[in-house]
Amino acid sequence: MPVSELLHVVDGQVAYLTLNRPEALNALTPAQRDRLIQLFGEASADPDVRAVVLTGTGRGFCAGADLRGGAGAGERVAGDVARMIREGAQRLVAAVLDCEKPVIAAVNGTAAGLGVHLALACDLVLAAESARFIEVFVRRGLVPDGGGAYLLPRLVGPRRAKELMFFGDALSAPDAERLGLVNRVVPDGELDKTARAWAARLAGGPTRALALTKQLVNASLDSDRGTAFAAEAAAQEVNMTTADAQEGVASFVERRSPEYRGR
Repeated sequence: MPVSELLHVVDGQVAYLTLNRPEALNALTPAQRDRLIQLFGEASADPDVRAVVLTGTGRGFCAGADLRGGAGAGERVAGDVARMIREGAQRLVAAVLDCEKPVIAAVNGTAAGLGVHLALACDLVLAAESARFIEVFVRRGLVPDGGGAYLLPRLVGPRRAKELMFFGDALSAPDAERLGLVNRVVPDGELDKTARAWAARLAGGPTRALALTKQLVNASLDSDRGTAFAAEAAAQEVNMTTADAQEGVASFVERRSPEYRGR
C-alpha cells in the first residue's frame, strides 16, 4: 500500500488518521484496513497519544470495502467468507471499539457500507453538512458486515435500524443527527477546525478515566445491572491509582483548574 493512501500524523498528542483515496471515495483496500488496525493498536498503547481523529479526503469519508481491488471469487470452501469477515471488517471495527483512547470520526462526505460502521464505532461523530450515511448492503444483495447489525440497533433501536438496512436509502447529516447517529453537524468548512478543537479537549483530559469510561459505556448494553455495577466499582478502583485522578481531587480541594498528564 502506498503510504500516501493512509496519512498518519501525531500533533498535540492527537493521532490524525486520514483515508486518502479520494478518487475511490476512500473505499478501503485490505492493505489500508490492516494498516488502520495497526495504527489504532499503536495509538491505544502509546502514552503520548491521548486522542484519535479519523477522517477522509475529498467527497467521501469511506465508501466501504473496495470490492474492485480484491481477488476474484474463484471456488470457495465453506467457512471462507465467515473467516474473511472476522479477519477483515470485524477486526477493524473491534480495533476502534477497543482503542483505549477516545476516537472522533470527522465524516467529511459519503459514508457507505463498512464506512458507516467504521464511523459508528467511533466514540464521537462529527459530520459535515454535506455528509451522507448509506447502509448500502441491501443494494448489492448483501448482509451488513463490520458489526453493523450490532452497532446500529444500539444507537437508533431495532425498528429504525431495520428501516435503514432494509431500504438502503441515503441519510443526510441533519437526519443522522436527529436519529442520534451523529453528535453534531457543522458547515463543511468548519469540520476540521471542530474536530481539532474536540480532540484537543480530549487530549487534555484524564486519559485513563476516559478509557475506563469508554469501556464501561461500550459494555453497558450487553450487561445486566449486577455486572455493570461490578464493572463500575472495579473501574473506580483502578482509576483511583492514577496520577490524574489524584490531580483531579487535589485541584478540586485547592480550587484550581486540573492539569492532567494522561497518567
